[in-house]
Parts: sequence; C-alpha cells; structure tokens
Amino acid sequence: MIGSRKKVHLEPNTNKPMNSRRIFLRDGGIAVLGLSLVPGFVYRAAMAAKPKLGKKKTLITIFQRGGADGLNLVVPFGDKDYYSLRPSIGIRAPSKEGRSAIDLDGYFGLHPSMESLLPIYKAGDFAIIHATGSPHPTRSHFEAQDYMESAVPGDKTIHDGWLNRYLINNPDPDATTFRGVSMGPVLPRSLSGSAPALALGNMTSSELTSDTREMYKTLYDEESDALLSGTSHELFEAMDQLKELNPRGYKPANGVNYQMQGQNGEFARNMSQVAQLIKADLGLELAFVDIGGWDTHSNQESRFEQLLTRFSGTLATFYEDLGDRMEDVLILTMSEFGRTARENGNAGTDHGKATVMFLIGGSVQGGAVYGEWPGVAPDVLNENRDLAMTTDFRDVFAEVLDNFLDCENPGVVFPDLTLDPARYKGVIAS
Repeated sequence: MIGSRKKVHLEPNTNKPMNSRRIFLRDGGIAVLGLSLVPGFVYRAAMAAKPKLGKKKTLITIFQRGGADGLNLVVPFGDKDYYSLRPSIGIRAPSKEGRSAIDLDGYFGLHPSMESLLPIYKAGDFAIIHATGSPHPTRSHFEAQDYMESAVPGDKTIHDGWLNRYLINNPDPDATTFRGVSMGPVLPRSLSGSAPALALGNMTSSELTSDTREMYKTLYDEESDALLSGTSHELFEAMDQLKELNPRGYKPANGVNYQMQGQNGEFARNMSQVAQLIKADLGLELAFVDIGGWDTHSNQESRFEQLLTRFSGTLATFYEDLGDRMEDVLILTMSEFGRTARENGNAGTDHGKATVMFLIGGSVQGGAVYGEWPGVAPDVLNENRDLAMTTDFRDVFAEVLDNFLDCENPGVVFPDLTLDPARYKGVIAS
C-alpha cells in the first residue's frame, strides 16, 4: 500500500556505604542550590567557568513522557478513516463553530488547545514531522524512553545518551560548566555519560548558606587529587553565576508571562530558567526539559485541554520572550511512542507506535507538515492498531545535529545507524 501514501511536504513555506571522602566526591556527586553534579563532571579537567561568551546556538530538547498522541495533536482531518477509528475523541474538521482542528494546510490541523502556536507556524518558525517513531517494537514506557534517549533502539548495552556523545565528539575549547544542562534534579539518559553535564533543579527554591558552602569547599580543597580539588572552582563559580542571575527577579521580554501555577507549572518554570541561561550568555548549548502527563488511557480529551493549553502556551511564551534570539535557538520535541489509532472503551488511547515531533526556531523551514503520511486505513495500520512509522526519530536527531549544530561527525552519535542526508526532511535551513 506504499503507493497510496500521501507525501505531506513538497515545498517548505548512589546509597552505598561511603568509605572515604574521595568516594563521596567521585561517585556520589553533590546536590546543592538545586545544582547536581554528575560523576562525569567530577572528572573534568579543572578550569574556571568562563563568563559571558556572547550568542551561540542552543538546542532545547523537550521530552513528552508517557506517549503523546500525535493523531490528536496534529489531526489528519483530511483522512476519512481517522473519524471511523475515533468516533468520540476525534477532533472535528475545521469549522467556524465549536471546538475543531485549526487548519494548517487543508489536510492537517492543530488541536484546538494549541492555538497559541499558530502565529509561529504562520511566521514559518514552526514545523511538524508526522508519523515519526522508533524502529523497535516495544510498548514499554521505560524501554522506549531509554532507547530514544540512547538513540540506539534495542541495545541495552549502551549506557550513555545521544546528547552526551555529541558533547564528547564535538569538544569546545571555550566550553563552560553550562554547556549541557538538564532542568531538573536528576540527569536524564540523554545527557548521561563521560562528558560533563549539569542537572539544575529549581533555581529559585533555596540559597546556599555560608556554612554549607564552606563545608563543601573544605571537602574539595582537602583532596590531594588536583582534578577533584580543581572541580570546586567550577562548582562555586557556577553557583555564583546562578546567584547573579537573580532567578526570582527575572522579567520576561515583550510583556509575556510564564504561567507557573497549577498543573504543568513546573514546565513553564523550567522553560523560563532556560530562557534566563540563554540570555545570560553562559555558554548553554544543550538544554533538556521534561513534561509528563501524556499517558492518556482514559478521558483523553478532558485531560488534553489543560495539558495542551499549558504546553503550547509555554512554548509560545518562550518564543516571544527570546525574540530575535530564536534565530540561534532550536526547540525539538519528542515522545517515546504514540497512541493506538482506535480509541479504547474509556474515551482514551493505549500505547502505540508513531507520533509527531515539533521543531521551533529561526532556522526552521516552518509553516509546513513534513513526512510521508501512511494513512490510518485498517490495512495500513502497524499491527492493525497503530499509526505506522515512516520517519525514524534518529534521522530527525541527525538532521538537527548536522544542519543546526554543525556536528563534526554525527555518525559517531548514532553507532548503529547508517546516516543518509537523503532521509533528512529539509526542515532545518542548512
């Protein structure tokens, strides 16, 4: 049935006993002021964090954990089979009355709760890649997330993440402690590995007292290992730089306001903090942000209304806050898998296959839906239940690294994938 597929885009418009202080410093890490140092960071050669590097490119990866339903995020209202599969939760075709899909190109439409992203789409800075996913068949959240973050689907022997491998194989002599940052208390698999990376919690939640700071300083300074002792300089300079940012007093630009209260408020706060780090010119190159809530087995549409309003509203706020700096910023969204094409008996959907990925930024050839649309007719569904995958998520990752970050050797980042620029979607202006 390949011949019936619609070509969507044509022209882009640890707890173990602590035997010594060295074990604590080398293996246990340290968390203070919301700043977590991962073991790879401890091994970094001692060099003071460098202030104010000026503008540089920043990739922000957002993980929609739980399996986001791409069929209701970007609605194929032009596909008649969509409505037969979803008689109660299907989003109505664009109309002038009631809640209906927001027309993008006469075939696809945004969920009505994502209206805040429409101006960015029309401006050409927002692109969508539909029917994306992993070649591995797992429907386990844990496995699928793990494989997406390692970018080596099916191989459980790979323990580092794709973003960490990028850092390793693309060294920057001017790199700061803020080159790779995750917004949250735990470093995700994507940034885990031997290259240094930081996990930042809530930058506004606590302060480092002078007594606590002195304790940690003493622990480091008493070490005979020059690298471990030298690391303290980076740690405390990073803390000082974060304090100078005055996160509590941050004022977004262009009159926008991040909605940090209520459900999904943490996502808005984290995106606000990413904006602060970018504007402070601290050398941020990779930022990672999580947002959960996408496992919609029941009452999907009532849950989506608030979730998508917050999600898309935060992305639109971030875009307006950054202004012209979005020319050097790229937002890439992902989810471990999509949902079943058929709704279940609880007005929800179950674990599926393909979904959508979003790209937002000044380098994006936006205003278009990219990818090869397989359709949702029963005879073309994956395993007779899911939207089939036509774009491997790793090809999207590779295009971003190659054409946005100018990665020296993207093949090293994806060890089991034969890279082929012919599979790129042309979504990034090279």
